[in-house]
Amino acid sequence: MSWYPHPETIETEPFTAMPEALRRPVVTDWARANKGGHPVDCFLEGPCFDAAGNLHVTDIPHGRVFRIAPDGNWTQLAEWDGEPNGLAFHSDGRLLIADYKNGILSLDPAGGTPEPYLARRNSERFKGVNDLIVARTGEIYFTDQGQTGLHDPTGRVFRLNPSGRLDCLITNGVSPNGLVLSADESVLFVAMTRDNSVWRVPLQRDGSVSKVGRFASFHGTSGPDGLVMDECGNLLVAHASLGSVFVQGPQGEPLARIRSCRGQTVTNLTFGRSDRSTLYMTESQTGTVLRARWRHEGLPVTHR
Repeated sequence: MSWYPHPETIETEPFTAMPEALRRPVVTDWARANKGGHPVDCFLEGPCFDAAGNLHVTDIPHGRVFRIAPDGNWTQLAEWDGEPNGLAFHSDGRLLIADYKNGILSLDPAGGTPEPYLARRNSERFKGVNDLIVARTGEIYFTDQGQTGLHDPTGRVFRLNPSGRLDCLITNGVSPNGLVLSADESVLFVAMTRDNSVWRVPLQRDGSVSKVGRFASFHGTSGPDGLVMDECGNLLVAHASLGSVFVQGPQGEPLARIRSCRGQTVTNLTFGRSDRSTLYMTESQTGTVLRARWRHEGLPVTHR
């Protein structure tokens, strides 16, 4: 008998899908490296709301950022030679972009061309940044995933202080991906995709980390991707090959499975702006944004 009760299953519904006119079924460098060289017409990531209730997403292989209005209409904000993944709003209103090819970029939310924000560390390029979040203090946490995995556990997690100081918190990450802070911002949770787990990273007062541990484990051909947390301390984990968001309790216990009604590649997620009990998820196999109701509100995001 399982120690935990059988997790609840919650169904999703489609909110919107990338219009056919915006899809590009061509082979890109990203597709050659990550999808066996097959054409990929889009691959959605980085869902992030602005104050007006518009949802922003990235399209990794084609270097694009889109704004999706509350009625589901799509507008392209930017396109460049990049591979944008995670998004987060800075306190000054700029949209920060984790770009695998170019480091951390910033974009005027009105559109245009992204500008470098943090392209290098000590004159060296990053392996390939993946996702980022902004703390209430203005610190930016981001993952440097590259092509790391169990064969090469050298992925990194960084913290950029508003003063410009850059701290490397983790150097042995197994494909570090999405990340989220606890409500009091004393603990950082990091999805380690190729370890098929989420790591718990206590943040010490002196700026260091200590006693990093594996908080939850999963299975599948890929692994955990984007992360968010609700107001009760439950961690919601988008899984990039099991077609679900898994809800883990404060001790990592399984509480619920929010199941995709489309494809199996649920890459990232965010709570709504005005209704923080509605969860929005990018399903990248079909280029669809899904949504579902959760029983608790998500933590408020201050920097947007």
